[in-house]
Amino acid sequence: MKKVQFVLSCVLGLLLTTVGTSFAQGPSVDDPELIPEVERIEESTENEEETEETQADVEELERRIDLLAEELERLRSGEGERELSADEARAMGLAPSAAAVFRANRGLSIAGYGEFLYENYASAKQSGAPGGKGSQFDALRAIIYTGYRFNDKFVFNSEIEIEHAKEAYLEFAYVDYQATESFGIRGGMLLVPMGLVNEFHEPTVFVGTERPFTENKIIPSTWRENGAGIYGTFDKVSFRLYAVNGFNGDKFSSGGLRGGRQKGGKAKADNFAVTGRLDIAPTPGIFFGGSFYRGGSAQGSLGDDGLETTILDLHGQAQVRGFDIRGLYATASIDDAIQFNQKKGLSGSQGLAEKMEGGYILFGYNVLSQTSDVGGPAFTPYIKFERVDTQAKMPAGYSRSLSTLNNFRTVGVEFKPISNVVVKMDRMWVTNDAKSGLDQFNLNLGYGF
Repeated sequence: MKKVQFVLSCVLGLLLTTVGTSFAQGPSVDDPELIPEVERIEESTENEEETEETQADVEELERRIDLLAEELERLRSGEGERELSADEARAMGLAPSAAAVFRANRGLSIAGYGEFLYENYASAKQSGAPGGKGSQFDALRAIIYTGYRFNDKFVFNSEIEIEHAKEAYLEFAYVDYQATESFGIRGGMLLVPMGLVNEFHEPTVFVGTERPFTENKIIPSTWRENGAGIYGTFDKVSFRLYAVNGFNGDKFSSGGLRGGRQKGGKAKADNFAVTGRLDIAPTPGIFFGGSFYRGGSAQGSLGDDGLETTILDLHGQAQVRGFDIRGLYATASIDDAIQFNQKKGLSGSQGLAEKMEGGYILFGYNVLSQTSDVGGPAFTPYIKFERVDTQAKMPAGYSRSLSTLNNFRTVGVEFKPISNVVVKMDRMWVTNDAKSGLDQFNLNLGYGF
């Protein structure tokens, strides 16, 4: 029995020694039987790491989506826009919708306006002769402003217009360098900074179903030319000063300067012009000032560098306590008009004048001004008196036409249910010495955004 116990003890000791040695040394990774298990463990570890990385990416993407949603909401609500009042926009030569890009902090901006016009002419002229014009309903204008703010200094702005539902035009397109908050440089196709309407021609801005005749015949709105210049404000004074290509005087007529606009398309540039404006705004809603234009209009087609054209205007506007009062006087003079007439073979009363002039004054009152908030409904009756003479002074040997001096009396009303939509209605009486005046009734629906 003792011998059996001794043998078993020896065998057990040998086994313990072998196992102990095995645990001390551990298994070899080179063992073919252990390689698959090692690879499985390593793959599992890598999958866990990849899962953690994927989760981190998802969390970062969700964070960015949340930030983007917040930014879109700010843009929708207007919180991401710069502050720019109507008076500040006007000082830069911009109507409210046209100033959209200057309110943006960065990137693309879109705005616009449009208007529809119904015209009903009288059946007879001032003399009693048949009027000769039927009524018409016109999709007058549909405009898109497209702008892009590159950074705090550089801005692009443009106006693309469709007239009469079929004619497409580029009204302006330029790049601004805003050197400071009060001074900038502008270049491209520019609106000539004259009058009360040429730069501010949105239907929600000017009063009346149609633009003033003075700012059609003498200041030929909408008037735009290619060029460059500066603009700015200091204290309560704003200014703009541009150099642009001159008129194409070959298209002048006894009816005014409107045909001389070159509109930026392959514009003749043998003659340039300088134009500028200065306004004083003593208090919000009130401004007054003057504008000028001076340049050659021959453009090589008339054989010399003559036909110098000068336009001057004085203007003012007051919108306070419900009252809307506006006035403008403009005069244009053309040097060498007699040479123009001779070269064009014009005689008698058909010739181009040496001087043209016109002006108007408008009174309106918003009867809801004391009961509605700013930007709320407005109901404004108005009256306007206007006089335009495109042959105020003729060259020696030429006579005036009796039909070129016209007087316009207008009574109307405009209703704005909101500041972005306007309905206008007016009745206009037209008289001249030729007894060819033709009265009309007009209805206008306009919008801006």
